[in-house]
Amino acid sequence: MMRSFFSSYVLAALALLSFAFAVPCARAEVELDITKGVVKAMPIAISKFYAQSPDLEDTARSIPEIVHANLTRTGLFAPVSERAFIQSPTSIEQDGVRFAEWRAINAEALVSGSVKRSADGQTRVEFRLWDVFSQQQLTGMAYTTTPDNWRRIAHIISDEIYKRITGETGYFDSRIVYIAEEGTPDKRIKRLAIMDQDGANHRYLTDGRNLVLTPRFSPSMQEITYLSYQNNRPRVYLYNIDTGRQDVLGDFPGMTFAPRFSPDGNKVIMSLAMNGNSDVYVMNLRTRQVKRLTSSSAIDTSPSYAPDGKQIVFESDRGGTQQLYVMDANGNNPHRITFDKGRYANPVWSPRGDLIAFTKMKGGEFYIGVIRPDGSGERLITKAYHVEGPSWSPNGRVLVYFKEKPVGARGERRQARLYTIDLTGFNEQMLPTPKDGSDPAWSPLNK
Repeated sequence: MMRSFFSSYVLAALALLSFAFAVPCARAEVELDITKGVVKAMPIAISKFYAQSPDLEDTARSIPEIVHANLTRTGLFAPVSERAFIQSPTSIEQDGVRFAEWRAINAEALVSGSVKRSADGQTRVEFRLWDVFSQQQLTGMAYTTTPDNWRRIAHIISDEIYKRITGETGYFDSRIVYIAEEGTPDKRIKRLAIMDQDGANHRYLTDGRNLVLTPRFSPSMQEITYLSYQNNRPRVYLYNIDTGRQDVLGDFPGMTFAPRFSPDGNKVIMSLAMNGNSDVYVMNLRTRQVKRLTSSSAIDTSPSYAPDGKQIVFESDRGGTQQLYVMDANGNNPHRITFDKGRYANPVWSPRGDLIAFTKMKGGEFYIGVIRPDGSGERLITKAYHVEGPSWSPNGRVLVYFKEKPVGARGERRQARLYTIDLTGFNEQMLPTPKDGSDPAWSPLNK
């Protein structure tokens, strides 16, 4: 029997061992302040890793290539061209870093490393991050893992570099689940799909026979909750990534939709529509008990927990237009937080807890924006013909969402693509997907 992708992923993670090298106590000068709107990218040299034997050459080349791509996409780093490098990976490994040569090509930081084979056949990857000007090692790690786990090692190394230089947790060792789309507007096929945050390791989770929408990760990353129209009946489902098993989340008399997990993973909050009215409900996954949290004659939907689980943001038209509201986790104290012209939807709380992202419709245009939980500091960071569905990176620094536009001579078709953008509103980039994509959700960091 073929082992599932997730099982292989978990086994590889369990095989992963790491430790920190001793880091000199002298305070390093290399650091980035990424709280500003525009940041000058840091020149960083990412050397090919030293390979102990010819059979490890591909891995020694591929790992730094992934690190290079990850750091470049952030807009915070400007990798120096390899053509300018003077010192070779073998020289770094055997003789140590010749810092003057790296200063000569204007590198402020240097990444070096090695790939070796351990006695039991495992792959041992070491890397070091250097401050070129102070000639100090900033950090260093070693990983022993299975040979086919090199791509994940590259993401973990990227996270370590990002954290050491910016002071914030990285987000590269994570995945994105989304809706893969194809077909004409009147016959659209939608499937659950999952991939690494850079688009690699892409695979489909459902076959497209049933319409699926709004997938969301559990905190453990083992399950996804989503809306599916199986047998033409819209209901919320749980999908186990390890086994591929799909279970309906309760047999409600009305339509259930817009599901999300609670921060502890023990509950799913969702909307239930009956008799033309929609309210917010929460289900305890252990007891399967259901509690109604809102009870207005309005449409209350799209709930999202604060990271501490104490509050919930949701959208409602109880005030006459579609706006954002915050309430306590038990449904008490609902209060409106958006008052500008336009309509608000798709609220999602940042994992930091400091901001709520949303979709805004105003003046015939769509926007992605952020606002503080108390309703202050609203800021619009991107707009398009149709842009929707924001989801936060694990560190709360980047948003992923989808853009849709009409294509064809008469606009008879539509194209949907996934994008990421920095919280400051800079560095928007399209994510590679085999087909169209919508409704993205970013996972927590892998554990």
